[in-house]
Amino acid sequence: MSRLEIILSALLTVLLISNIGLVIYTRATIIRLLLISEELGDLQQMVNSFAVHVKTVYELDAFYGDQTLEHLVHHAVSFSEQLETFEYIYSLTERDQEVGIGIEIDDEENTIPEITDQEAS
Repeated sequence: MSRLEIILSALLTVLLISNIGLVIYTRATIIRLLLISEELGDLQQMVNSFAVHVKTVYELDAFYGDQTLEHLVHHAVSFSEQLETFEYIYSLTERDQEVGIGIEIDDEENTIPEITDQEAS
């Protein structure tokens, strides 16, 4: 083997090892991104459920008109709206689950009822 062949073989080996390392790193990063996406989706569902629950409690006769609950409902709704800005992240796993399982998610279930000024009075 000539000197040039040895250098090219060593360079090829280094490049192969670095490419394999890059593939492993990329795969691990994608897995972490999908886990975070799934967790954000779960968090969004929990916040929506919490907001609906607080609104239901607020509408009970014993608590209707309570300012603390009203502010808590508004805070939960605004927090949910803020989480919706990350929808592009957690929608990555929702689309995969819908296609893979064949179940469609009803968007009406994930909506948060609004409190009108008339209800707050």
